Amino acid sequence: MYVVIVGCGRVGAQVATLLSDEGHNVVVVDKKLEAFNKLGPSFNGLTIVGNGFELDVLRQSGIDRADAFCSLTNGDNTNIMASQVAKKIFKVKRVIARVYDSARAHIYETLGLEVLSGTVLFASMIRDKLMDKRLSSFLIETGDLGVIELDVDDKTAGKVVSDITLPNEFLVCTIVKRCDQHGRDILMPLPDTHIDKGDRIYGIVRTGSIDKVKKMFGADQA
Repeated sequence: MYVVIVGCGRVGAQVATLLSDEGHNVVVVDKKLEAFNKLGPSFNGLTIVGNGFELDVLRQSGIDRADAFCSLTNGDNTNIMASQVAKKIFKVKRVIARVYDSARAHIYETLGLEVLSGTVLFASMIRDKLMDKRLSSFLIETGDLGVIELDVDDKTAGKVVSDITLPNEFLVCTIVKRCDQHGRDILMPLPDTHIDKGDRIYGIVRTGSIDKVKKMFGADQA
């Protein structure tokens, strides 16, 4: 995948390094040369000094062949302008804009942009951990549903997935089985998949049913 990232702050640098380490072609644009010092030593992409919404700078980045574009600066206006240029002028299929002002996020979405608000995500993470340390509702972007992780003990060991499925309340999505001291097997289970002691289960849960599910697993304490 060819990705152009505007903004080499902490978030932009981290995203660029992760993608580069995974073998993607990454170009990072920032107004300040010293910003590129934040990139990890393993980063092997390209860096360009310039304004992320100027056409010449974006052409230099190879945006015409980009599969994705991310504007991750610390300014909402810059991120929206750059993202609109990428989407409307250069027709990049996947465009993501970072915004700080959560109140304006939905407005930006009406422009056809994918918007991520760190303020909303972080607030959601804190809220989830207050409810239960195993809950991650921000992954589904709604307060009604979340992803919960639970360890299988004697109470649920020996059952199959259909035995612990609660319609409209709890659905098992993944089972992590420990094969030995150093290995594990990650399953996308079927209804007749057996559950063993020591397995770790990840499931979608309705937040109103968290206590019910925890009780079923003998995990009453948060």
